[in-house]
Amino acid sequence: MNKSSAVKYPITARLLHWVMAVIILSMLFLGVSMIQSFAPWQNVALSLHKSFGTLVFILVGVRLINRLLFKPPALPSDLPHWQAFAGRATHVLLYTAMIAMPLSGWLMQSAAGLEVSVFGLFNLPLIAPENIKLYSLSRELHGLTAWLFFGLILLHIAAALYHKLIRRDDVLDSML
Repeated sequence: MNKSSAVKYPITARLLHWVMAVIILSMLFLGVSMIQSFAPWQNVALSLHKSFGTLVFILVGVRLINRLLFKPPALPSDLPHWQAFAGRATHVLLYTAMIAMPLSGWLMQSAAGLEVSVFGLFNLPLIAPENIKLYSLSRELHGLTAWLFFGLILLHIAAALYHKLIRRDDVLDSML
């Protein structure tokens, strides 16, 4: 058994991680279902998708600030360097996707000339002029980033399970 000397992440980091995991996975599946359907619920789904996307954008900012305030638990000392590098790279890419997804969605809506209403409480300002080419580009970027995000999440889950079930170290436990 490869025990690390890791302590748990602070409660704020764990709470943000799991709340965002639920929201992001829900958003990704909702996004895929919206492009596959013209059902009557689509307008409500799109409105919720935009609102929760804005929430994710805000929460990733809070999460980054929180991340600057603490040192994460150390990885096991016997972890191969390439695995430690892959873990760090995956986290950077996950954070990049958490920023790119809402930004590309906001850009897409702006390029369509549409404001983003956030739970009916306020509207985000347009961040780009109305432009069909920009709309098309940002829509493609939003979709491609979503598929990349799915892949990164699967890799992240696989790594967590690897640490728990194969290596039997405390890496997953530090976030539970």
